[in-house]
Parts: sequence; structure tokens; C-alpha cells
Amino acid sequence: MSPGRIRFLALIRRETTRFWKIKRQTLGAPLLETFLYISVFGAALGSRIDQLHGVDYVVFIIPGLIMMAWATNAFSNNSSSILQQKFLRSIDDQLSSPASPMELLLAFSLGGFLRGMAVAVLTFTAASILVDLPVEHVVVLIPALFLVGFFFAQMGVLIGVRAEQFDDVSFAQTFVLQPLIFLGGVFYSASLLPEPFQTLTHFNPVYYMINLVRYGFLGYTEANVAVSLALLTLATLALFTLNQRLFARGYRLRA
Repeated sequence: MSPGRIRFLALIRRETTRFWKIKRQTLGAPLLETFLYISVFGAALGSRIDQLHGVDYVVFIIPGLIMMAWATNAFSNNSSSILQQKFLRSIDDQLSSPASPMELLLAFSLGGFLRGMAVAVLTFTAASILVDLPVEHVVVLIPALFLVGFFFAQMGVLIGVRAEQFDDVSFAQTFVLQPLIFLGGVFYSASLLPEPFQTLTHFNPVYYMINLVRYGFLGYTEANVAVSLALLTLATLALFTLNQRLFARGYRLRA
């Protein structure tokens, strides 16, 4: 095995080891959230909203929950990891090491991506035990979930690089990420909203991500699948390119 590959695998191992040391936070909290969401929305709203577009309401919201789990965990892992290492000055050693900026970026990205994937798989497993969750279009579902995970992993990297304190990360997650996800149609169908809210929802990029994942699971979507996949791919590549340039310049990577 070449020195470059060994170095890259060591960087990834460092990132994955970091979040596996806090198993209760990494796995326990998302499992509890999934149970609560399905129980509350399935029991409370499910008894009043029988079906949406021919699908049981509790089943309708699960694809959005899976996407939300992958997105939020990929984002929070990378943003907090980079900012923490900036404060501890440990990132200085990595920047002065033989590792290239691309290797560092990919290692950080894959750390959050893998954490998000682990939580999403756990959410899917828990949901499948509680309800009968179909998978209609796996050829759309897999690339959609991978693109969503990588996009939010890159977003977490970007926020972590630009952040100067932990409040900056909390602000981005509380006032940007969560509103976009919750207003993107996780718990409702945008087609049921009155105007102008229905039109405004179409300007939310997360709306198209949720529809892609929902189409993969349930076969139902309110947006064009091919266009949504193409735009998500372009957005992810653009964000990755931006982060690569920031790492190459060392932009704000030293606290």
C-alpha cells in the first residue's frame, strides 16, 4: 500500500474514531428521535390525517426523516470537527503534514458522510420495524441519498472553516439548516399549502432533495426527478470545488 493511501486511511480513521467514541450521541439520540417522531406523528396526526396522496401518513413522512437524519449528522459532524481542531490547534499539524489539501478535505468530508449514513441506516431499520416501508425506485434512492449526504457534508466543512466560534455553527444549524429541512416538506405535502406558501416552498432546495428520497421509497414526487438529480449533482460539485480552494489556500484553518 502506497504512503499516500496509508496517510489518507489514517485521516479517515481519525474522523470515524472521533464519533464512534460517543455512541450514545451518535446512535442513541437519533434512534430516540426516530421513535418519537413516528410515535407522535403516527399516533397524533396519523389518526387525523389518514393518508397523503394514497400513502399512509406515517409512511409518507419517513423518507423525509431518513434524509433529515443523514443531512443533519453529516453537517454537524464536519462543522464541529473542523472548528474543534482549529481551537485545539491540532489542525496545524495536519496542514504541515505531507497530506495534500484534497486528502484533508476528503477525509473530513467522508467522516461526516459516514456518520450520516450510519444514522440514516439506523433510522431506516427502526422505521422498518415499526411500519411497512416500501422501496420503489432503488436506482434513484441510492444516488439521491449519497448526493444529499455528500452535499451536507460539504456544507458542514464550509461552515466549520468559516466559523470563528461554536455559536457560529449553532446559528447555522438552528437558523438555516433546520428551517430549510422542516419547511421543505418532511411532515407535509407542499401541494396542500395555500398560496403564497406553496410557491415559496419551491424556492427551498431541500424541498427537491426530500422529493427525490420520497420518490425512491414511495414512488411519489412533486418535482421532476431527473432535473432534481442534475441540479443536486451540480450544487454538490460546486460546493466541493469551493471547499477544495479554501483548503488549498488554508483559509481560516488556523484559529
